[in-house]
Amino acid sequence: MTDSKTPHVIDARYMEPPDPFVKTMEMLDSLQAGENLLLQLFREPHPLYRVLKENGHRYEVELVADGTFEILIWR
Repeated sequence: MTDSKTPHVIDARYMEPPDPFVKTMEMLDSLQAGENLLLQLFREPHPLYRVLKENGHRYEVELVADGTFEILIWR
């Protein structure tokens, strides 16, 4: 993952849709320049990737041993 300050974290692994998307978008609106968001999910959020790209965000995805997708998001 990208070297950065400690990111804000949303652990959405046990949330029901649309909560992960809503919480992610709310957090992205509040991030300051240079801050990152780490989103944790048990599945890849392909619709979110499209929205992130449309809004000028970049992201990296890592699948960790327990099956969690860790998505680091920044602008």
